[in-house]
Amino acid sequence: MLERLNQAMEHVEEHLDGRLEVAELARITATSEYHFRRLFSSLAGMPLSEYVRRRRLTVAAAEVLAGEPSLLDVAVRYGYGSGEAFARAFRALHGVGPGEARRSGAVLNAQPRLSFRLVVEGSTTMRYRIVEKEAFRVVGKKARVPLIHEGVNPHILEHVRSIPAETSRRIAALSDQDPEGVVSATVRLPGVGPDGLVGADGPDGFAEGSLLDYYHAVVSGAAEVPADLDVLECPAGSWAVFENTGPFPQALQQMWAEVAARWIPSNPYEYRPGPEILRVRPVQDDPEQSQAQLWIPVVRTGAAGVAGGVGAGGAAGA
Repeated sequence: MLERLNQAMEHVEEHLDGRLEVAELARITATSEYHFRRLFSSLAGMPLSEYVRRRRLTVAAAEVLAGEPSLLDVAVRYGYGSGEAFARAFRALHGVGPGEARRSGAVLNAQPRLSFRLVVEGSTTMRYRIVEKEAFRVVGKKARVPLIHEGVNPHILEHVRSIPAETSRRIAALSDQDPEGVVSATVRLPGVGPDGLVGADGPDGFAEGSLLDYYHAVVSGAAEVPADLDVLECPAGSWAVFENTGPFPQALQQMWAEVAARWIPSNPYEYRPGPEILRVRPVQDDPEQSQAQLWIPVVRTGAAGVAGGVGAGGAAGA
């Protein structure tokens, strides 16, 4: 897998000034597009679209400083439809516009090429179980928020605080199966990245490159729900369930990363489309610690629908 990931990074470098297909990167790594996006994001700490944007602007900066070709030619070569769009993106990364950088020889930022190497880990055991669930619904209140890899997501916090207490009570009453009680469910939105990366995650406008549909909700089998609540239909399938205890949200976010970096490559499962569901409860007598239960939708490698690539969708930590 490491060799294939590095081959994929070489492919990215060869196509920084052209059309880059996530489907081809998935083919190189012998995974589905969905699995490749999730794996890359967890290992690199940023979505693939954000990495490609930074690499393109890093390489473009060298041409800007060289004095030729024209700034418009540089903009078009690296996928920007106008000099103005290129200037905005350039300034966002480098802190100065391309014209100023060319005139003054300014100090610029750079995104190094990523490469993956083996670090011997795995001396600790990851506790998990595989659960087969019939179709169910995630029922609650939904908000569209940006993905944040580290720390508390203030957009999610604001959404939860905006839900009236009476509505929260009605949501909680609909819980009738595992994971029990109020949970968080996240679904990453697919799309075309800001620099034309086909199949990348999230539109432009957020530093970490992705958007989520976040549900403050419960898992329910109810056939009918109140009209003012949002519903996400979840088909029958397999779920990998992980548990840990530690400081919130650091321990939880570490668990999310370890699932992608350690558990997925070591087990015959891949991600499949669906929400990632999180149940968090405070540890009694220690408010800084929490017990987390993370449900990840998976499919056994080689099962129907994997070989041809799992469709876009899915979720990400928040």
